[in-house]
Amino acid sequence: MIGRLFLASLFFASICLNSTSAAESADQTAKLSFENDVRKILKVHCLHCHGENGEMEGSLDLRLKRFMLKGGDSGPAIVPGKSDQSELIARIEAGEMPPEGKPMPDAELAILKQWVNQGAHNIRPEPETIGPDYVAPEDQAFWSFQPVKNYPVPKVKQPTLVKQPVDAFLLSKLEAKDLTFTSQADKTILARRAFYDLIGLPPTPEELKQFLDDKSPDAYEKLIDRLLASPHYGERWGRHWLDVAGYADSEGYNNKDQERPWAFRYRDYVIRAFNNDKPYDQFLKEQLAGDEMVKPPYHKLSPEEMEKLVATGFLRMAPDGTGSNPAEKEVAKNQVIIDTVDIVSSSILGMTIACAQCHDHKYDPIPQNDYYRFRAIFEPALDWKSWRTPVSRRISIMSDEDRKVANELEAEAKKVLAERSELVKKFIDRTLERELMDVPEDKRDAMRTAYKTSGKERSKEQVAMLKEYPRINRLSAGSLYLYDRTLQEQSGKAAQKAKELAKTLVEKIEKETLEKIPTDKKALALAAKKAEVKNRTEAQKQLLAEFPALLVSVSNLEKFDPKGAAEIKHLKEESKRLSELKTTKILTEYSNKATAIRDKKPKEEFIRVLTEVPGKVPKTFFFNRGDFEQPKHELQPAGLTVIKSNLKKPVEIPSVNKDIPTTGRRLAYANYITNGQHPLTARVFVNRLWLHHFGKGIVASPTDFGKLGIPPTHLELLDWLANDFVTNGWKIKRMHKMLMTSTAYMQSSQRSDDYDVADPDNLLYGHMPVRRLEAETIRDSIIAVTGKLKTELYGEPVPVKEDEVGQIVVGLANVDSAGRQKKNLKMDDRKFRRSIYVTVSRSKPLAVLDMFDAPKMEPNCEKRSSSTVAPQSLLMMNSAFMVENAELFAERLLKEKAGNKAEQVKLAWILTFGKEPSAEEVQQSVDFIDSQLPQFKDNKNAAGKTPEQLALATFCQALLSSNAFLYVD
Repeated sequence: MIGRLFLASLFFASICLNSTSAAESADQTAKLSFENDVRKILKVHCLHCHGENGEMEGSLDLRLKRFMLKGGDSGPAIVPGKSDQSELIARIEAGEMPPEGKPMPDAELAILKQWVNQGAHNIRPEPETIGPDYVAPEDQAFWSFQPVKNYPVPKVKQPTLVKQPVDAFLLSKLEAKDLTFTSQADKTILARRAFYDLIGLPPTPEELKQFLDDKSPDAYEKLIDRLLASPHYGERWGRHWLDVAGYADSEGYNNKDQERPWAFRYRDYVIRAFNNDKPYDQFLKEQLAGDEMVKPPYHKLSPEEMEKLVATGFLRMAPDGTGSNPAEKEVAKNQVIIDTVDIVSSSILGMTIACAQCHDHKYDPIPQNDYYRFRAIFEPALDWKSWRTPVSRRISIMSDEDRKVANELEAEAKKVLAERSELVKKFIDRTLERELMDVPEDKRDAMRTAYKTSGKERSKEQVAMLKEYPRINRLSAGSLYLYDRTLQEQSGKAAQKAKELAKTLVEKIEKETLEKIPTDKKALALAAKKAEVKNRTEAQKQLLAEFPALLVSVSNLEKFDPKGAAEIKHLKEESKRLSELKTTKILTEYSNKATAIRDKKPKEEFIRVLTEVPGKVPKTFFFNRGDFEQPKHELQPAGLTVIKSNLKKPVEIPSVNKDIPTTGRRLAYANYITNGQHPLTARVFVNRLWLHHFGKGIVASPTDFGKLGIPPTHLELLDWLANDFVTNGWKIKRMHKMLMTSTAYMQSSQRSDDYDVADPDNLLYGHMPVRRLEAETIRDSIIAVTGKLKTELYGEPVPVKEDEVGQIVVGLANVDSAGRQKKNLKMDDRKFRRSIYVTVSRSKPLAVLDMFDAPKMEPNCEKRSSSTVAPQSLLMMNSAFMVENAELFAERLLKEKAGNKAEQVKLAWILTFGKEPSAEEVQQSVDFIDSQLPQFKDNKNAAGKTPEQLALATFCQALLSSNAFLYVD
């Protein structure tokens, strides 16, 4: 949005400068015209109330000059030759028009007045009638709406510099300014440039050596072929497409930002498509209408059918909060459609169609009706009146065999849970009866009835009765665990009581027995009691035979006190019984048993798709001012009017295709934009290819090919590329090779003073620009040089979490119910996967990527920025990510070049910069490493690392933080 506002300000500035110049020009013979000078001003400020979509405030239509002469309720709007008598001018000068928003700038008002004073000139006769979607000839003539032309390759003065046709187009403009290409970059620079452009990773020493040792004339071409064949090519170029598609692993829209557990299948589809060199026209068709190529119901899918369905995930990438119960549900539904239309139009058509949602586009010839016609293409699948949330849109891909096994195991698990439910009822009844013991006996029956009466049917008396006994009132399946605690307390008390009673009874019997023994024999009795059986004397034995109760104990208490022993036994049994009434433990065992059974079920997996409900065709209405609560007339699906007007054979989008179960609207539209005649499809894509190879597009605003966009620097080249792309089967890898084997691409980045004066912004491509690596490429390269990078393709996203200081890092989240951090869980080697596989969370962007301008998907990324800010340096210096990987880098160097600092430096240099260091650079590096040793000799927080390891890690971190690593020549 900021970018568009900036471009708009440039547009207005250009109008103001041109208009001031025109208004103050002494040459009054250069007449202004309605078509070229006035209509665009009225379009911005006036037509939304006076002509667009039937809006005729004051019965005034300003779309044509003759309508202005006719006027409205207040009479003619203008009087040719007399601006001071023109009602329109008077209203604008009085600030009454436009009634809302900013007043018309003085420079634009001056143009209107001059035009009127010159006689309100037209350059051509006006049409006798116009419809509500009138597109003026001047708008139709805009370059991007014209058919692609097959321009001839220009002749140049230096034909030996032309390695590919693109060179001739560029060189012809350079030569027109007496300029030429700069010298070719050396092989090390070309290698690093090619590796980063095609696979997003630095060359390994082995790969670099293979290329440098190859002295054949086609060594560079062979390198390009190897890189295009690499599976990492799809990861690199898939990321570019995922930007414009708005790929994310979370739903966004609100703070809940729910996860998208199956979105990664679309990401993998994109990577595979690029690796397989899927033609771009087929790539688009599958993403726009893959489901309409597969016959519903979507069951027993072949791999090809599943691929087409997964491709429609492109239309499911917009933020979607409809599954999170948003406060304004209808707003949320419509926002999904709005964002989807925005993603489709900006990524494929390079147009800001979304600007026509509330009124006719103020700058481009896109009537508001066009917006809703375009929306109608997608509404059968995104029917906001019969909305389907994200969960209800997914399709299961479980096989019949696995489903049968899963159903059998589910039935088994449900049987266990049914048994558990019966136990719950039993435990509740048992607990109730126990709790009723605390209720007066005459109230127990009434209390039992009150509890078992459902809440809605309880009488006031029953409610009041239950309030008197809250332990009974709150008894439920969910609260049984609370009563377990009481049982254990009661069990302990009973056991303690049994122990104390046994001690008391034994002591009592002992005391009573000793009282019966004559005084002169008491000493003998005590000795007999303490003596071991084998050591007792005859006198002791005789005395014990006469008084056997002297040997009373807990074990033989029943012999001397049967009643007391029975009471102790009862207490112990009660204690045991209560201790065994562990309802929670028993119920948990049943739950765990059911869980264990369910864990054996084959995992049901899904694909995130866009589909239509067969036979259901919603109506699409024009929303007045973009408000869905103000529907007006119905509209049928169609492409942009201005494109249709310029085609020799206009293409109609049928409302319903009777030959297939779905409406076929998206399939028809996909076929239309890929038929080779559409002026935008190929232009927009080849411009993106150029952007990612040369640092900027031929059209520098890749998602705005309209009037607010930046005009192409080389229109003929853009058209030649677009035509060549389509003619040769929409093959992307072929286009890569053509561009990368051109003289223009193989140039060095060396600048000259003369060139900087003639072309300071390098719009003529007289040298290659120096480009900073993108966020993901920086992270991937850092991990790659450590030797730890995991190169497996595809799969579920790598999780991210918030660390102790609030930074988002790769890791397993471990928080309690309140969101507080618990003990860190050790992350496995997934943390070394490429960044394209790391979770893309709209609310939790990975810190190291976010710092280097990874895109915010709101709803998609139109073009990445490349900022240079202080926090980037701080991250490279202090972040845990950098420290860890610098140490891993050092470990690799120590392992591969043990004991030789100079060799360690050489290897580090090749890994990070893709070239060997000079002897001076080696010596300086060794000196730096040695200079770091003293500060680590007394380091107590080194985690077992030697000073030599830490000093080398510091050097490694310095290399990884350097511009030579972060930028590509």
